[in-house]
Amino acid sequence: MERFDKLHEFLRQHYYTELMRLSKEEKPALVIDFGLLDRFDPLIADQLLATPDGVFEDFAKAIKTFDIGKMPVRVHNLPERRLIRARNLRAEHIGQFIATDVIVKSSSEVKPQISDAIFKCPECEQLISVPQEDSQLIKKASVCEHCGRRGEFPLVEKKMIDFRLLKGVEPFEITQGEQPSEIAIFLTEDLTLPKVQRKTDPGSRLRLYGILRDLPKRIKGKMTTKLDTFFDTNYFESSDIEYEDLEITPEDEAKIVALSHDPNIYTRVRASIAPGIWGFEEVKDALALQLFGGQVHVMPDGSRVRGNIHILLTGDPSVGKTVMLKLVSTLVPRGKYVSGSGVSGAGLTATVRKDEILGSWVLEAGALILCNRGLIAIDEFDKMSKDDQIAMHEATSVETVSIAKASIVATLPAQTAVLAGANPKLGRFDPYRTIIEQIDIPETLLSRFDLKFVLRDIPDRAKDEKLADHIIVSRITPEQIAPEIDIGLLKKYLAYARQKITSLILTPETAKMLKDFYVDMRNAAPESGVVSITLRQYEALLRLAEASARIRLDTQVRIEDGERAIRLMKYSLMQLGFDRETGQIDIDRVESGIGASQRSKIRIILDIVESLQKQTGREVAIDDVLAEAESQGVERAEEVITKLKQEGMIFEPRSGFIKKL
Repeated sequence: MERFDKLHEFLRQHYYTELMRLSKEEKPALVIDFGLLDRFDPLIADQLLATPDGVFEDFAKAIKTFDIGKMPVRVHNLPERRLIRARNLRAEHIGQFIATDVIVKSSSEVKPQISDAIFKCPECEQLISVPQEDSQLIKKASVCEHCGRRGEFPLVEKKMIDFRLLKGVEPFEITQGEQPSEIAIFLTEDLTLPKVQRKTDPGSRLRLYGILRDLPKRIKGKMTTKLDTFFDTNYFESSDIEYEDLEITPEDEAKIVALSHDPNIYTRVRASIAPGIWGFEEVKDALALQLFGGQVHVMPDGSRVRGNIHILLTGDPSVGKTVMLKLVSTLVPRGKYVSGSGVSGAGLTATVRKDEILGSWVLEAGALILCNRGLIAIDEFDKMSKDDQIAMHEATSVETVSIAKASIVATLPAQTAVLAGANPKLGRFDPYRTIIEQIDIPETLLSRFDLKFVLRDIPDRAKDEKLADHIIVSRITPEQIAPEIDIGLLKKYLAYARQKITSLILTPETAKMLKDFYVDMRNAAPESGVVSITLRQYEALLRLAEASARIRLDTQVRIEDGERAIRLMKYSLMQLGFDRETGQIDIDRVESGIGASQRSKIRIILDIVESLQKQTGREVAIDDVLAEAESQGVERAEEVITKLKQEGMIFEPRSGFIKKL
């Protein structure tokens, strides 16, 4: 029995009902299981892997016998040995049927492509169909098989199919510090339909099944000996299921459930985050909550409240900020560590570039989109340019990135938790100055972070001795500082919590406690004009409390979760928002750099300058302003004057004199 006959019998036995159903659909495609074909006829299955083009031709002929028209055959579920990393693709794989995993980095619009060119013989008027295999130049007819004529034949018809070009990179979790390899990917026909197009947009994770093909390169119209390759996709499966890459066995599940019932689970999780760094318990508690994350809430009007927790770390040098960022990024399946000094806004968000193969514009995703539903750790966040930081506003707020450049208008998902590290301008952090004065981050972006921490390096004999002992132990007996929970199990714990705990309910008692904390903080001293907390922090409290419940694998957000969220929020606000002059937490010190006491000083200084200007009718001496400010009890008036000059509210027409604009 010939291969064609065997394939016909295979389709009749296993897919006849499916064929009849699909025949009624527009642009149908039959998806078959390779394992089923392998059991039916191992020889044909091997031929499909080694020489797929001939097998697919016979599949097409076999389908025609059912009198249902043209229908492409798609194949999935290849054996594991045929799953090949992009970096390991070689010349030997060209022409073979294989599978590979990618994250879509860039994509073109859906374009038409000539699949068959129809030529007409001038002698006998016979139509000659020439399949087009080269993606760049039309292959012409050379001879008429009917009359034997050779030469030029006029093109009379073109059969068209839709195609889309993607650029894929290897998933981050399999590269382990290597630069991810890239591969060009072609999708055609039903793989470009609107209902599946979204699944292949930048940031999507796919398992591709198809044929690796060579792409001729030409210089001045002549083919070179060096070839490019592309992946001619036969079928793809979306891998965009959060944390599903980690296999959790029944034994793993039993260990995870047992851990969740441990009353010391929070301490154990904290002790598993950067155990080589001594101290910073509050910071590690916050990082633990960030890893587990809160719940996404979709409002009735369609608006979306993010569940991801964003954290900013700043402080003195050599305290371990970079180590924490790198370690936390490795705990998440889609975690990625980047340095702010080495990326651009396009590298983080998205850009549009001209593709060499197509000659048209394609959309390329940045790291925030490639880490969608994961975590990105950005070191040296302050070293990014202002334009690059501004490009992150949308991603950190509504968790999408919109782009409108060239002919491309798109919105891409960026549901990514951000852990950022930044260094003070003068090296060490000055607690008497606001964070805005010390770190080059726009205040609008700074406010997007739920928690902000300062890691200080303050001499303390008792703490210094413990730190020194900790380092010695790590060198002599490193097993003593091993993570409290094995890293492999902790990753699975994270994945299990994300998969299973999808609906978190705030208990009435917890809701009341968080509300009372928010209202009391805002109204602690209304006469002073100080605002201690805003709605941004209130929403952050809810996210933190939800993450706390998820660590416990509890669907109920309880009092203890609210208390944990409040404790971390207070700790964060006290570090950066405490105004020593008023003795109160002032949120404006954290997010705008100008607290209530500073605003009061600014008003007084401006009033003094304006009053003296009216008296003299011209600019006023700085010494006179300082003297009057001192008499009114304004401390550090020189700093206020400097700030007013920087912001353009006053200017210095000549040395030692100022004037209000």
